[in-house]
Amino acid sequence: MKEGVFSVTNPSAITKQRGAGPGSPAPHGKTLGKRIIQSWQLYLLLLVPVVITIIYKYIPMYGIQIAFRDYVPSRGFFGSEWVGLEWFERFFTAPTFKRMIVNTVKLSLYGLLWSFPMPIILALAINQLRFKRFKRVVQTVLYAPHFISIMVVCGMLRIFLSPYGGLINLLLGGQHIDFMTDPGYFRTIYIASGIWQDAGWGTIIYLATLSAVDPGLYEAAKIDGASLFQRIKSIDIPMLVPMIVLQLIMSAGGIMSVGFEKVFLLQTQLNKATSDVIAVYVYEQGIVNHAYSYSTAIGLFNTVINIILLLVVNKIAKKAADVSFV
Repeated sequence: MKEGVFSVTNPSAITKQRGAGPGSPAPHGKTLGKRIIQSWQLYLLLLVPVVITIIYKYIPMYGIQIAFRDYVPSRGFFGSEWVGLEWFERFFTAPTFKRMIVNTVKLSLYGLLWSFPMPIILALAINQLRFKRFKRVVQTVLYAPHFISIMVVCGMLRIFLSPYGGLINLLLGGQHIDFMTDPGYFRTIYIASGIWQDAGWGTIIYLATLSAVDPGLYEAAKIDGASLFQRIKSIDIPMLVPMIVLQLIMSAGGIMSVGFEKVFLLQTQLNKATSDVIAVYVYEQGIVNHAYSYSTAIGLFNTVINIILLLVVNKIAKKAADVSFV
């Protein structure tokens, strides 16, 4: 190792150079208490989101216990009878259990397969645009659908896919296909509309990563005769790999959490064979049927599966690409 050059993967070298060892005081030479006193304004600002997170994220976890009780609001948490795993058993033996699990997993995996690469491809393409004004226009056009509410998007889909006068049927030669009632079209409609709405917005984080690339690398590659695709392959993609892995880990943690709003708004009695997912079932049981304990048990099951998937994918990513999220 050359003098003055340190490896990030060998923190002991840095410690050694600084003269710090086991039991030595921290390099900054100040205790946590002194640092808090010195920068109390920053810690005070940090306290606000911490308190909000505790109040709205952690304290409500106290209510998870109703998943193990026959909860009656008038009796409260402790007044309701403890039933153990009864609600979980009821869910696992429900006639629609298998269908809901399969629909939820398929919709998430298909969405991940088709939606996940699109922001990456768009970011790589936009990054190659050299006319700044045109680049801004393209980005604005791609970002705009993200700001349209789910309710409006679903309304647009119903109009465009209407069997009578709908744009898609007109483009197909004046046919009368009822896309919204055919279970075979539901996943395609859900995923395609999601790509249209969110792919452009998803490019922001990748474009920000690519903005850190030294322009000199591109110039050197051009001098060496590298083509456009060779520059993308050798410079852009390696730069994006850590961010891609992190985004993949985060996406894997939500495989069981299909967006409720869009599914609920696009669902009909005739397409339930493919649109019946866990999120809608929790709403129906908890809000419509007032089965609070049952719906909480289903939600808890869903959350536990998501956490397990997150940890598994995180472990695989750490071994494969040396990138981890938690």
